[in-house]
Amino acid sequence: MTLFIALGLAMDSFSVAIANGLATKTFITTKALKISAFFGFFQAIMPLIGWYAGVHIVELISGFDHWVAFFLLTFIGLRMIYESIRKESDKFVSSLSIKMLLMLSVATSIDALAVGLSLSLLKVSVIIPAIVTGVVTFSLSFFGVYLGSRFGRILKNRVEFLGGLILVAIGVKILLEHIGTILYQ
Repeated sequence: MTLFIALGLAMDSFSVAIANGLATKTFITTKALKISAFFGFFQAIMPLIGWYAGVHIVELISGFDHWVAFFLLTFIGLRMIYESIRKESDKFVSSLSIKMLLMLSVATSIDALAVGLSLSLLKVSVIIPAIVTGVVTFSLSFFGVYLGSRFGRILKNRVEFLGGLILVAIGVKILLEHIGTILYQ
């Protein structure tokens, strides 16, 4: 399940990396490493922040925490699917300053913050998922810049759509597991 969460979260960064590779049209290793490092770091740190926040509110919502996790993951997943279908192309960035990289890194990792919150509500450790998410995001972002420089127009929206489907499926799984637990008590 950790790998699927990581893949789902990494799709937004992967999509932006593809878009950047498409915008620059030339693969530059140092640029790909810079993008990947920013995206990977923020995708790893945001679940930790979300989990920490969730631990402190878990007492308040422990009776319906599974619903919160379901709605958060489903909302994030559906938003990703919606954004993948939109015709606008607002993720293309031709020049990446540190400020722009920070903004893109935070924007693409907000979902990871919500997943960290969900993990805290489920009383699941966040360390391994955060590390795996960071590594997967780093790897996919690097590969995304490369793919974008080669044939990004074909891939861009499909990966974000897939990431959204993965997060919705995980949300449904959490809800069904909880309902199943209640039914079998």
